[in-house]
Amino acid sequence: MPSKSALPWVGLLAIWGVAVGMALIGLGDVPLRDFDEGTVARVALELSQGQGEAVLLPTLWGEPYLNKAPGLHSLIGLVIRLGSDTQQRPSEGLVRLVPALLSSLVVPLGGLLQWRLRQGERSDCLATSLLLLTLLPIARHGRLAMLDGSQLSAMALLWLAVASLRGDRNDRRWGLTAGLMGSALLLLKAPLLIPSAAAAMAAVAWGWEWQRWRCRAAVSGMALGLLPGISWHLWHAHIRGTQALWMWGGDGAGRVLLDAGEGSDLRWRVPLIELLEGGWPWLLLLAPGLWWAWQQRQERWGRWCLATLAVLAAAILPLKTQLPWYSHPLWLPFALINAPLLVWLVERRDPSIPLRWWLLRIPSIWMLLGLLLLGATVVSFTAVGTQLAPYRWLAAAAGVGWGCGGWWLRSGQQRQRRHGLISMVCGSVLALSLLFSSPLWLWELNERWPVGPVASLSRLSSASPLLLHGYDERPSLNWYSGQRIRRGRSRDSGWFLTQKPGDHCVVSAREGEWALARCR
Repeated sequence: MPSKSALPWVGLLAIWGVAVGMALIGLGDVPLRDFDEGTVARVALELSQGQGEAVLLPTLWGEPYLNKAPGLHSLIGLVIRLGSDTQQRPSEGLVRLVPALLSSLVVPLGGLLQWRLRQGERSDCLATSLLLLTLLPIARHGRLAMLDGSQLSAMALLWLAVASLRGDRNDRRWGLTAGLMGSALLLLKAPLLIPSAAAAMAAVAWGWEWQRWRCRAAVSGMALGLLPGISWHLWHAHIRGTQALWMWGGDGAGRVLLDAGEGSDLRWRVPLIELLEGGWPWLLLLAPGLWWAWQQRQERWGRWCLATLAVLAAAILPLKTQLPWYSHPLWLPFALINAPLLVWLVERRDPSIPLRWWLLRIPSIWMLLGLLLLGATVVSFTAVGTQLAPYRWLAAAAGVGWGCGGWWLRSGQQRQRRHGLISMVCGSVLALSLLFSSPLWLWELNERWPVGPVASLSRLSSASPLLLHGYDERPSLNWYSGQRIRRGRSRDSGWFLTQKPGDHCVVSAREGEWALARCR
């Protein structure tokens, strides 16, 4: 691996090609989940049908949709219009296609950003993309019909554009790119623009980088690029008045800052748990990576890593509403920090690397983890390990890749260590591909009752409204039923979907534990 050379376009494109391939595996094989997928799909479908108060003002079941701007919903709606009959329910794969492809862009964009921060370090650039390719949260969450994967790609390009401002004739172009990515964030999850831009500006201010810019060209480009996003929000406010503030306050930053929603009992621990669960096998590099970034805080890479991680952590950890995907932006600085340490394990060029004793032991830990996974594979074939059976081939793929990779990375020969890195990456990619080809990748579907049978019952009734007894409203049930089914109370009368029809109810049809009943 040569250290300093031309930007490795071929390598980045090849890695991105693998990311796209993984993103498409089994994309439509599992139902949409609650909450965001069912809602995003319905809003996109209504946009594709031309519903709404005005152009690009989304609705949900005919009512103003005030939770998010329609950037991603509009793109999904366009694909629905081009790829299916808008009067029929589109397939899950069609709904997830745009988010999956947009989310995969963070893989090459992360490598390009590392190239800017560590100019000429070809290996660090490729290693960053490989880390983003093989992180389970990046690969899995980007496949969902949700905004988080797409907004991470937009944030990566925003940072790349700001990092590319160097006081030359390209400053206007890069400023325009930064502004357009600001508009993209405004049209995805608007409040996220604030910490995303603040993280980049903190790194710029720390290194006084703005002094080298052609400020007039850069700022005018940013302002021009921000016009589409700002214009939509002004248009939204013009049509919907004070309701438009709900996107920023009541259902935006205000809700997550002030209201502890369902599943937020652990508060600031939720992002840390996500990091500990989803960062394998590269999590072991984080501590020396942070230490090295601190030692190199006078260098651009160290400043950007520390500033972006600190600002995003300061924005995410205090949130009172903590959902697992709120920590998704942290994976980009995670990859930027860890990639140079991964390269060091292969090349071992810099003698000033911190925690060298720990780094040299990490390959042995990876080898041990691989052996444990292979042991779990063997156990899955016995009566004791029947619960492990669905995961056996995933564990085998990761076990072989990590076990051999850890063994080769312990070698004194760089060529063998390079094979070790390739083995680690291939094992992770194969395991992720096997995961995505099974229904196991969307494990949240197992946390609540399946909506399919209930949706089938709902379609037997032409009654309106149809109520759901005993449970809160579920957007995925609404999606598959083709109608909004609100929560009903015991004292209500009308048609119900219920598991426990009372004596005052007449059952019209049954599907497993569920009944369609008319209650008085």
